Amino acid sequence: MSGMAGKLDTVAEIEPAQKQFGRYYLQELLNNGGMAEIWLVTDGRSRPFALRKLRKELRFNFLARRRFQHGCRVLSQLNQSDYIVGYVEHGKAEGVPYLVMDYVEAANLKELYGRHDPILIENVAQILIDMAIGLNHVHESGFMHLDFKPENVLVTRNGNVQIIDFDLAQPIPEKPKKMSKNPGTPAYMAPEQLQRQPIDPRADIFAYGVAAYELLTNQKPFPGENPGEILARQLDLSGPLPPHEHNADIPPALEKVILRCIERVPEKRYPFMSVLVRDLQSALYV
Repeated sequence: MSGMAGKLDTVAEIEPAQKQFGRYYLQELLNNGGMAEIWLVTDGRSRPFALRKLRKELRFNFLARRRFQHGCRVLSQLNQSDYIVGYVEHGKAEGVPYLVMDYVEAANLKELYGRHDPILIENVAQILIDMAIGLNHVHESGFMHLDFKPENVLVTRNGNVQIIDFDLAQPIPEKPKKMSKNPGTPAYMAPEQLQRQPIDPRADIFAYGVAAYELLTNQKPFPGENPGEILARQLDLSGPLPPHEHNADIPPALEKVILRCIERVPEKRYPFMSVLVRDLQSALYV
């Protein structure tokens, strides 16, 4: 889990260091956003872990608790992979749900992108492939992520990728299924999601394409200030600007892969992540 993601200057104001939480010792607050805090913790043998716990003000918010605990269960059921954050355990302490994961020194892709970190330039091809391999592992484990975005991709200083945050993940249905709720991040949601139509893993493939387009061009393919504007751009028959118009260094084969991922109609996208991985590796000569 991230060792550099969004550190706050007010750690001591929130929790005193070394405070015990269950059988873990809170060492440093790494991130405090959304509905959870991320802590660097140690166990009784001084081994480091990342501990994610529900924010105190949400402890009686039953929707938040259910979503948090759901994400813990999904992560526990995923096939182990170098491209997915490592699961250790989950439970409750002091009445607060928590999830313990492997600790890695990393930053999320949005942070790296925001500061134009050299790690992206040096490792962009492998990052693109590893993100796709990670999503493929999620699908092969029987789940759709449904919140794939740069914030949910950790990258280590060596350029290794790990996918995180499975609170919105759902089992892959036998056929496209309409979800009772429609959470997510609009900029990375497929048109069928934004229109609350039945979805399947091709929604993740769309989200992957948006993230890849953004990583390579510094632009979103479907910019908008709200879900309505984003959807209007997605449904525009002229389609997004080809990535090479933003970045002339993008190889034509890679551009073709990305544009197929963000097709408006699901049937025109890749049918499976495994096919996308194959074409990515071919386009990037890996």
